[in-house]
Amino acid sequence: MHWCPRCRGVLLSPARVDAPPTQRNYRWVARRPDHRIRKAGATVSAPLGPTPRYTQTPRWGLLDPPPSAPHTPQRPLRGLAAYRDRLLVVTTIAFLLAGLAEYGRYLILLQNRARLIPAWLLWISDMAVLVFGVVAPICALVAAISLVAWLIEARTIVFTAYRKRDPRRRWSLIAGCLVPGVNLIWPGVFLIELLGADPDPRSRRAVRIWWAAWAFSGLLLIAATLWRDASTLQAEADGVSFTGFTNLCAAGFAVLTLWMVHTLEGRDLRGEPRSAHRWVMAADPAEVVIAPVEPGAVAVRDEAGHDEAERADSVRTGENTQEEVVAK
Repeated sequence: MHWCPRCRGVLLSPARVDAPPTQRNYRWVARRPDHRIRKAGATVSAPLGPTPRYTQTPRWGLLDPPPSAPHTPQRPLRGLAAYRDRLLVVTTIAFLLAGLAEYGRYLILLQNRARLIPAWLLWISDMAVLVFGVVAPICALVAAISLVAWLIEARTIVFTAYRKRDPRRRWSLIAGCLVPGVNLIWPGVFLIELLGADPDPRSRRAVRIWWAAWAFSGLLLIAATLWRDASTLQAEADGVSFTGFTNLCAAGFAVLTLWMVHTLEGRDLRGEPRSAHRWVMAADPAEVVIAPVEPGAVAVRDEAGHDEAERADSVRTGENTQEEVVAK
């Protein structure tokens, strides 16, 4: 071809198309598009700058960070159940103080039969009974809500481990534990279901003890509420004493609840892991540490027989010696 098919420029110098290569006066040269600019800049030598270096660790490149721990979403019930032990301890202290306040009021009533009570002492007693009588039930209610949250989370974990779904709805668990009247029966049922088909005897016994104490506490609460409507002075004084007794029972029940929950989790009352005690059958024969005591006559006889045996051995040894001498 003599002409470029695109730009129509001259490709060949005037020559025959069929001329041999020796008679052609051209050749193809491949050059970069910027060969003129690079050729002009090559004549100017740029001064060398400082050696490149980093003032800090480079942040570019491939990073290999350590694997992060799997993030589990924090559910509100799990966060509320985390304060279970603290709330139970606070509830125990509140009911103890409420019981002491009621018994202090009872002592004041006994003292008031013969003499007047100072106004400041009566004011302190009234405030103690009022404050702890309000704070203790509020602490018990908050602790109950925390225990319900723990029960829901524990059931979820147990049924998930068995690859099952909790048959109880969440609202039924909450209603069965917090609605007065029915909450005397259903919490024990929920806890028995939590133990599974093959429960630990220790955990099952703890749940049964707690269930009986929970029903007894409900009866005490009903009796204390009805006793407050007494009309006579003696019945009102007895009601104060009985209220103090119910407060102390409530404090003991809070401790019992803490023990039951820790037992289900394999811990003791203080929250430490429970150590297992196992009895192992001994396979080795029994060793006699002290030799049996023998009677005195038998011991003397044995000593005499031992002396005679030694004397006979010595005589026999002498005879053997003589025989050896004669033989030599």
